[in-house]
Amino acid sequence: MQGYINRSIEKKVETIAKGFPVIMITGARQVGKTTLLNIMKKKLNMDINYISLDDLEARSLAIEDPELFLRKYKFPLIIDEFQYAPALLSYIKLIVDKKRLEHLENEDICSNGLYYLTGSQLFSTMKNISESLAGRVGVLELYGLSNREIEQLQDDLFLPSLDLLEKREMGRLLDIDELYKRILTGGYPQLYSEEYIQPEDFLKAYIKTYIQRDIRDVINVKDETKFLKFISSIASRTGQELNINDVCNSVEITNHTAQNWLSILVSTGIVYLLQPYYNNTISRIVKRPKIYFMDTGLACYLSGYVDSVTLERSAYSGAIFETYVISEIIKSFTNNGKEPKKYLYYYRDNNAKEIDLIIMYNNVVYPIEIKKSSNPGKDAIKNFDVVEKFGMDIGNGGVICMSKDIMPIDNNNNRIPIELL
Repeated sequence: MQGYINRSIEKKVETIAKGFPVIMITGARQVGKTTLLNIMKKKLNMDINYISLDDLEARSLAIEDPELFLRKYKFPLIIDEFQYAPALLSYIKLIVDKKRLEHLENEDICSNGLYYLTGSQLFSTMKNISESLAGRVGVLELYGLSNREIEQLQDDLFLPSLDLLEKREMGRLLDIDELYKRILTGGYPQLYSEEYIQPEDFLKAYIKTYIQRDIRDVINVKDETKFLKFISSIASRTGQELNINDVCNSVEITNHTAQNWLSILVSTGIVYLLQPYYNNTISRIVKRPKIYFMDTGLACYLSGYVDSVTLERSAYSGAIFETYVISEIIKSFTNNGKEPKKYLYYYRDNNAKEIDLIIMYNNVVYPIEIKKSSNPGKDAIKNFDVVEKFGMDIGNGGVICMSKDIMPIDNNNNRIPIELL
């Protein structure tokens, strides 16, 4: 077991705090938002106050008299779970604007790094922020631990460029059983910091808390059993194109309810919708997103898997392997302050040509396939030629797999060990 595991996003938080008066960190429950800020506070020897709106007395004051709340709890201030009192944002704006004017008159007065906000309900949080603190807030999203964080490796942005891959430090080589144990455990920090907690026990309690707190706060779920069936149905479909009608039929709910519940899973950081890439030069494109759970341990638990051997031998094995890879790449982008929706896509057309992941970065397109095998051949990259239609420069492509080394498939594409994620 480890104690606190350094988070890759720390550098970005420190940078943003120098340029914005308000820093917002969003993410699901238990991914380490509060711990991150409190550890950074100690590391940087920053004199920052802290209050959590899980404290009912503090929450009541923040809701009923936000001005008094902000006088009582002075900046610089961490406000944990601030979504419980969205009215605070208007008053924070007034304080920020006053401080900015003071800074213009006297440069010795600091107007940045005043408020650090955390929240686990991204959609409502972001809507309120965009309306109240436009131009005043830097927003970062935090997920569970990445493999590079667990291995305590430098977590630079992942791109399959051969030059970058050759410079990138490789994680500890994992055999197939070790890899699936990690997939089964997932990335919630508490599972790595507390010696005696078992993933199954943690995840059982996590789901109960998630439904009873986050979900009830956002929507009125009258039938918790049906919602659990819904989220389990989504978990069983991770790595697949989203067919919402199929989900509706399996859970016996309406399309409207399914869409509403899905939006909650997305907004609270539980699942990620990977959008298909298309433009005006490409026809006959499938336009449904693919759905991925952002924590493989939670997906496995909801799908009924409790041991790594059964998981690796199951029909679920390939989908959860792909989910692990995609979620690691998403974390690579968010940990470096990049919005993954700008850069990450998949491709599928009506001729059954598919590419698991397309990274578009700096006007260069990088195609990626994901294979569980250790020795994928040229057949794995047979569809990479479709990127020639995109009208962009084409970078190195790759097949992320169980290979032990970077190995060429052809002149532009390589096998990429999963340990390089």
